[in-house]
Amino acid sequence: MLHIITNTYTVLQPLFGRPPMPTELDMGCGKGRFALDLAERFPDRLILGADVMLGRLRKVAKKADRRGLENVELLRANNLELVGYQIPDRSISRAHLLCPDPWPKDKHRNKRLATTDFFSRIARILTPGGVFHFATDHVPYFEAMQRIAEMHPAFERADDGLDDIAGIKTDFELQWEAQGKRVPHAAYRTAAGGARL
Repeated sequence: MLHIITNTYTVLQPLFGRPPMPTELDMGCGKGRFALDLAERFPDRLILGADVMLGRLRKVAKKADRRGLENVELLRANNLELVGYQIPDRSISRAHLLCPDPWPKDKHRNKRLATTDFFSRIARILTPGGVFHFATDHVPYFEAMQRIAEMHPAFERADDGLDDIAGIKTDFELQWEAQGKRVPHAAYRTAAGGARL
């Protein structure tokens, strides 16, 4: 269930020996609330939870075991490497990037994960018609991600791309909502013929 692929050139087996099924990726899964709730709601899907924090992933693995979830695989991985070369082309049905660090200061913006290059990497791993779902409480970062998605040739807006996961939230989103703040979400689908970049 827990695979350590940080700092390796490993290319993952897309289904980990399972029969063909839709596969979703939760990048930066943290404490695992979103990934585990997704796995529980959709037992016919493989849910990949990725994070760099090994201690967190071990706790998520224990939670998955307690809940009897057999459709979860956890990856200790760097997200740029993961979507850059460790996940095979066109193998992910939907990718989720939820509440990433916004790096709001001007001098730190070059550390942001969501860039044009990152969107191109996401497009590579998505199946034709696959969905990229992102959300953040930091409105300027959200707007920047939307601008990238709108201009990127591999993506088109998919307002229906999140209908089936309504109500599944991250710990961060629940914290913000408890303070009366809204966390905006967006979904973009790869073009029907798939992304060719």
